[in-house]
Amino acid sequence: MKLAILGLGRMGANMAKRLLQGGHEVVVFNRNFEKTMGLAEFGAIPARTIDEVIENLPSPKIVWLMLPAGKTTDAHILELSMKLSKGDIIVEGGNSYYKDDIARADMLKAFDINYIDAGVSGGVWGLQVGYCTMYGGEKAIFDYIEPIAKTLAPENGYLYCGETGGGHFTKMVHNGIEYAMMQSYGEGFELLKASKYGQNMNLEEVAKMWNNGSVIRSWLLELLENAFSKDGNLDEITGYVEDSGEARWTVKEAIDLGVAVDTITTALFKRFNSRQKDVFANKLTAALRNEFGGHAVVKKGEIDRRSEIVGAGIVEAARADKSRKF
Repeated sequence: MKLAILGLGRMGANMAKRLLQGGHEVVVFNRNFEKTMGLAEFGAIPARTIDEVIENLPSPKIVWLMLPAGKTTDAHILELSMKLSKGDIIVEGGNSYYKDDIARADMLKAFDINYIDAGVSGGVWGLQVGYCTMYGGEKAIFDYIEPIAKTLAPENGYLYCGETGGGHFTKMVHNGIEYAMMQSYGEGFELLKASKYGQNMNLEEVAKMWNNGSVIRSWLLELLENAFSKDGNLDEITGYVEDSGEARWTVKEAIDLGVAVDTITTALFKRFNSRQKDVFANKLTAALRNEFGGHAVVKKGEIDRRSEIVGAGIVEAARADKSRKF
């Protein structure tokens, strides 16, 4: 099939390459024309403008967007709505909110332009192993573009998820689960590293071992093994962790539907915590404990020293209690 990909970032460029390798014809466009020409070396057809993109496509024209979610994607869809024709197809492959998909599809119906939402997972490894992709929209339109879906995905790696929004809703939940899994790995390795057993343990070897036969084996654990191979204690990395929005939407939907997503919510809030230093809410809690109970307030610079003292005190008190067994 012949299609266009707009947006040649980490995902879009490699998706174009995978489609070219699969025998499809791909017109490419990016605001940075150097990236566009870089894909020409792999057989893509470069376009300098949206008009050139459209001129190079047969009808029905298929335009796949891999752009930042929100205003950038909306602006391109609006422009395309004025230049595409009846029966043409827009596929939105960015990390859009599923309710935005519904609004866009309704708007495009006035022009008889079809809309498919595609939640894409695979990251920088997608070119090599394929992109797990979740699709929403009219089934007949999905069936028409299915050869593209087959080429992009590994075996059993794509799914039609129902009406408009179904693809991005499924991807949203997928990313919420991903947050929780990463947080669980992080906490587990932190506990291991803090123990006397983990002091001299090679964490790369632990990750490798757990990925062979263990019930917690996963691709994320493989990636963690790679990370440890580059920096055994992750000393060169700060603990600042961003979130791209999907987990926030997941939690909001869970609230609206009355579904408990405790672990996903905690994982999201942990990311918020990672960006804060000397959190005011924690200061407030310490101040209140001091006011109502006379509990000591730890001054700046005393945290490490006090932790040692308090820790030792707890251990000694526990050992003095003869009813406890160790």
